[in-house]
Amino acid sequence: MDSKPRSYLRYVYRTLVIWVGEAVGLLLLIYLIPGLSVNSFATALTFVAALGIANAILWPVLSRFTLPFLAYTFGVGALLLNALLIWLTSKFVSGVTVEGLGALILTPIGLAAINVVLASLLTSDDDAWYYRNVLRRKVKNARGAMQTDTAGTIFLEIDGLAESVLRKAVAEGYVPTLASWLERGSHKIASWETDLSSQTGASQAGILHGKNKDLPAFRWVEKEHNNKIMVSTGLSDAPQIEARISNGQGLLAINGASRSNLFSGDAEDSIFTYSRLKDMKRFYTKSWYYFYSNPSNFPRIIALFIWDVIEEFFGRARQLVLNVRPRLRKGLFIYYLTRAGANVFLREITTDTLVGDLITGRVDVAYATYVAYDEIAHHNGITDSAAFHALKQLDKQFYRLEKAGNYAPRPYHFVVLSDHGQANGATFKQRCGFDLESLVKKLIGEDIKVFSALDSNQDHFGQAIADPIVQREQYVVQKVKPAVEKVGRKPRSQKTSAEEAQVIVLASGNLGLVYLTEWQERMSYEQINDAFPHLVPGLVSQEWIGFVMVRSHVHGPIAIGAKGTYYLRDERYEGENPLTNFGPRAAEHLRRADGFRYVADILVNSAYDPQRDEVAAFEELVGSHGGLGGTQCKPFVLFPAEWDLDQKEIVGAEKLYELLKRRLPSVQAKP
Repeated sequence: MDSKPRSYLRYVYRTLVIWVGEAVGLLLLIYLIPGLSVNSFATALTFVAALGIANAILWPVLSRFTLPFLAYTFGVGALLLNALLIWLTSKFVSGVTVEGLGALILTPIGLAAINVVLASLLTSDDDAWYYRNVLRRKVKNARGAMQTDTAGTIFLEIDGLAESVLRKAVAEGYVPTLASWLERGSHKIASWETDLSSQTGASQAGILHGKNKDLPAFRWVEKEHNNKIMVSTGLSDAPQIEARISNGQGLLAINGASRSNLFSGDAEDSIFTYSRLKDMKRFYTKSWYYFYSNPSNFPRIIALFIWDVIEEFFGRARQLVLNVRPRLRKGLFIYYLTRAGANVFLREITTDTLVGDLITGRVDVAYATYVAYDEIAHHNGITDSAAFHALKQLDKQFYRLEKAGNYAPRPYHFVVLSDHGQANGATFKQRCGFDLESLVKKLIGEDIKVFSALDSNQDHFGQAIADPIVQREQYVVQKVKPAVEKVGRKPRSQKTSAEEAQVIVLASGNLGLVYLTEWQERMSYEQINDAFPHLVPGLVSQEWIGFVMVRSHVHGPIAIGAKGTYYLRDERYEGENPLTNFGPRAAEHLRRADGFRYVADILVNSAYDPQRDEVAAFEELVGSHGGLGGTQCKPFVLFPAEWDLDQKEIVGAEKLYELLKRRLPSVQAKP
């Protein structure tokens, strides 16, 4: 029998099985959803079949004409459309009653949850018929598919995954799709080395735009702008940062698409791209149609979202029972939303829109970021079972994309990469009993006004939920007055803004930044010692601080440790070399960072234990990144074998941009 009829029969069989399963599930839902009633199994089966037919006939029309509404309401409109179809179907099937808006919205979510369970029990090739016969026809009618023999390229970034952790996941069977690519020889793995700021802001600036100079960390201070704190994920800051780094020749500049990234790579078509989020005119794109073309997509995401919250609850219980160390006290509410948003919401939207890009063949290059692993590894550890489970779910997305590529009108290369890794370890506060701000205050005196931002940067999606920094006035810190009014009364506190502070302390993983803001220019080592004689010696004497970098009037940039000093300009050291454990290019990375416009007066890097492969983050994160030390600096590229990216070392995100850009067919064909 021909493959197309076989595929069609599989799809019909799958549909019938799911209808029967949904009918059984619908009878169970009547006990959970007030306002829903069904009088028999036959009625339930009739209802779900009629609903399926109604979706097939009406949904394409409804979603086409309401697409802007669906996009701008972030899927709430899709729930309302589903509720409308549930209501209409209930009016034509006697024996079914759905009363109230709550029942109309919860019923499709419940059916979607049942569908997820049933689909997982069926074959993993079920999307093939839908891709070829439904979605491809829809998008062809809507926009037109591009027929060409020129291969496109899809870049799939796994945020925060180190090369060594990927190899472990491959060996232990967590990523069978990627393992199959390696086994059949279509792909190879190469590691690359990040810059000193081993975090998404600097790495994606380099990978997508070929420039990450003057991006010293996740957050930094710009003294010249009244001590403004720039944040890589700030809804106002990200567009400014992209304007500084973009020259119009980004990785995605030629017929490209940006999906769930921090920066756009100069793509015109972007969805959930931070540098474009504030511009609502650019938020809407017809590419949303690929996501909303299936009526069950958004209810399915809600069901998966709820399940992910439940998984996080039991994951916390598992860590408590097994006494997993190090362990964090996570937020009671906000982290559940952050994790499920990263692990479900963005994952599913990203994959569905990429499927549409593949089926139409209309983009030459797309770049998409999957942030789930990074988010979970931050809080659980880089090889924790929850983090590996997130990788397993991502691998399923790559399988879906690979299958969708089989029905694309043009060939596509798949490239999987990471922007940085993560390094494990108990935090600086857990090890020492105090944080970096407290240490700095102790060394400079309590009468100095200090502002700090040491909260978790998480990933660019988690930061948007937990701390969407738009107005700098929101950055405040409690400063305790030394005097109290009455015995036994707690000291009053007053708020110190970043603009008023004399010292600002920031953190980016295990990289700390200390800005002495009463001096407009960067302070020299000699000036620091004159003004705060205990500050540098006190910092380097702490066991879990590896070194600090300052600039000397006499010697230029120097790295100072507890037992020695490295003179970066002269490439020599006195005493013990404080950079010994931080890799052969540590001095090179520090020299480059020293030349950045917004480098801190004092750059503080935590210690690194090479035996245990551990750092001590200045944020409260078990898995961290941002500084030097360990696997955070060693991400990977899994690339088509013919690209030969493993022929030489790749150092820095800007170098990786050059290598990737050179291999894009659209660039090769350009005169």
